[in-house]
Parts: sequence; structure tokens; C-alpha cells
Amino acid sequence: MTFERITVDPKRMNGQPCVRQLRLTVRRVVEAVATYPDRSDLKREYPELEEEDIREALEYAAASLDDRVIELALSK
Repeated sequence: MTFERITVDPKRMNGQPCVRQLRLTVRRVVEAVATYPDRSDLKREYPELEEEDIREALEYAAASLDDRVIELALSK
């Protein structure tokens, strides 16, 4: 899988995957999507983000996850 907008540079953000060489990590983008479900609010908070940046950051994060099943405790 190729990610054209995700970059990794050991000299930037401690080598964390970032969007287009910005100081904006994939983790921060995923967190922002969860925090601002309304894309207009997200765009207002992060005007440098483009729709394709968001899509690719989410795709990168999903590709980085393992498909194993983790048992969760049952709530009472």
C-alpha cells in the first residue's frame, strides 16, 4: 500500500508518521476526526488539512492496526 501524503522523517516529530511533512501527526489527525465529527469544525481547527489528507491518515492508521481479537471485560 502506498501513502503519498504520509511522510516519516526521523528529524520531524521524532519520526512519527506525519501529513505532508507538516508537524501534524497521523495520530493527531485521527484524534481530531474523533473530537470534531463535523468536518467544518475540523477544518476550522486545522485549516491546513485537506480532505485527502484526512482520508489517507485514516487509511494509514487502519493499515497499522492488527486484526486480532481483544477480549473486553463485560460490563455489569
